[in-house]
Amino acid sequence: MTTDRTVELLRAATLTDDVPYAYAAAAGRLVLTAGACPLDAQGAVTPVGDVAGQARLVMDNLEAALGAAGCQVSDVLKTTVYVASSDRADLVAAWDVVRAAFGDHDAPSTLLGVAMLGYADQLVEVEAVAVRPEPVVLAR
Repeated sequence: MTTDRTVELLRAATLTDDVPYAYAAAAGRLVLTAGACPLDAQGAVTPVGDVAGQARLVMDNLEAALGAAGCQVSDVLKTTVYVASSDRADLVAAWDVVRAAFGDHDAPSTLLGVAMLGYADQLVEVEAVAVRPEPVVLAR
């Protein structure tokens, strides 16, 4: 029995390369993303102090990471949303943006308020598990 153990570490050309990790990893059709952060093209956290604004940038960055893996949000199986706040209003503000980005694709998700995230001034992070679509085989 042959098992494909190839792991692809993926970077998105449109995202900053100033991070010490791949934006996603794929093994076969399974795709796992790193936590998408509110980093602009220069690697700076933005907009500082704005939960909803950071959530919008996070979702743009998540879509880019998924795209590098051949996926889109409709291929997501599950997300985890982290918000650096103990204020429920901040969690709801981030969640509203994340939900809007997924539209009718209401994949399971976990929403967490945490004490701190990895970058200074970072308030939101979203990670996802997705499955690449089956390749299309054209009839000859």
